[in-house]
Amino acid sequence: MDRIENRVFTELAPGQAASLARTFTYKDIDPLAGWALDTDPGHMDDRLGKSDLFGRTAAQCIWGETLLSTVLATRLPGPGTILAGKSLSFAAPIALGDTITVTVKVVSKAPQAGRVVLDCRAVNQRGEVVMAGSAEVIAPAEKVARPREVLKEVELLARGSRYERLVEMTRELPPIRTAVVHPVDTVSLLGAVEAARQSLIIPVLVGPEKKIADAARRADLDLAPYERVATEHSEEAAGRAVALARAGEVEALMKGALHTDELMAAVVDPQHGLRTARRLSHVFAIDLPGYPRPLFITDAAINVEPDLDDKRDIVQNAIDLVHALGIEMPRVAILSAVETVSPKLKSTMDAAALCKMADRGQISGGIVDGPLAFDAAVSGEAAKTKGIVSPVAGRADIFVVPNLDAGNMLAKQLEYLAGAEIAGIVLGARVPIILTSRADKTRARLASCAIALLLAHHKQTTGPLAR
Repeated sequence: MDRIENRVFTELAPGQAASLARTFTYKDIDPLAGWALDTDPGHMDDRLGKSDLFGRTAAQCIWGETLLSTVLATRLPGPGTILAGKSLSFAAPIALGDTITVTVKVVSKAPQAGRVVLDCRAVNQRGEVVMAGSAEVIAPAEKVARPREVLKEVELLARGSRYERLVEMTRELPPIRTAVVHPVDTVSLLGAVEAARQSLIIPVLVGPEKKIADAARRADLDLAPYERVATEHSEEAAGRAVALARAGEVEALMKGALHTDELMAAVVDPQHGLRTARRLSHVFAIDLPGYPRPLFITDAAINVEPDLDDKRDIVQNAIDLVHALGIEMPRVAILSAVETVSPKLKSTMDAAALCKMADRGQISGGIVDGPLAFDAAVSGEAAKTKGIVSPVAGRADIFVVPNLDAGNMLAKQLEYLAGAEIAGIVLGARVPIILTSRADKTRARLASCAIALLLAHHKQTTGPLAR
């Protein structure tokens, strides 16, 4: 077993050195944002593409200094070291995917005070210096030698663990060619490039070349490995991306820095779009730490006031989606404000009709029940208190909302008040459409890409999802 052993003051000599290498990934961004006192979700993924007054991000400084502290505390001098002071400068940005090697080297000793001065330097995988300076420490006086403990990654309330499993489910699958539509900001590019690094997609960047190049420069991204399709503006980018999908040249679309309506207008174009016989609908795949299973909300982004026929397709789209994700018989809750059917409340009438459709085989592959209020859908105790006997109550996987307003507010409340992370996908078109928002974190973007990959694979093995 690897051992950890410090070097006491008398063992230290000028020239002695130790190093530690780590790769900066999207997993490091969220906690660093908090430490940097910036928890605006709109900034977390974009952080490395923006500079502060000193020309470098707070997250970069924190991460670099954390690596330095780790070397001092565990390598040289090691356990028992007290940091007395440091002076550091940051010479270059740290980008997602960069492997940073931090090296400390003993420069001098002050025997009277037991202090040691060390040169500190960090370089990236290209040998470029990203951090340099010095640290003064009080070296340990007592020897420490023991087995090195392997520290497990800890994530509060297991945030994102289900998304991690989704990505793991794709490991044996080849990535899908994906048209990234109008990725002219750092957020869009970082999400697409990280998904490519995770072998989820092969991005085809569709949009104005200069704007894409400017965004890549701000994020310190090398776009040389990725195909680009030049357009003049976002509307043309949407049309070209849809044309690529119609021609079978890409297997998915991914929204960049353009409005959802602009992208969907090209998708639903009657002559040149991607519509099928199935109604298009959107599903939020939500990773909620306090909920014991994956949670899907539909439709909260596409259909504003769906009628009964629309809702039938919305339900079937969602069921087909979770089949592709490995859930064989999902429980579907048709949400309303109450559990009793009333002609005065349209959502309860629709719920009753949808349940009968499921009984008659017009909806298949899931267990459908409703109307159910949200508390009864998520809590078995609440359902019991209300006297509700239902195979879905307290165990719902899919939550079908009455309209877009209700769905969007429900999803955003879970995100901002309950710590949920949200991935999104549009179904019912010829190809999956990865629909992300500017505020989405990288992990949610990767989950959306993983869902698209799993859907594409499911389509290849079982046939088209749409009727």
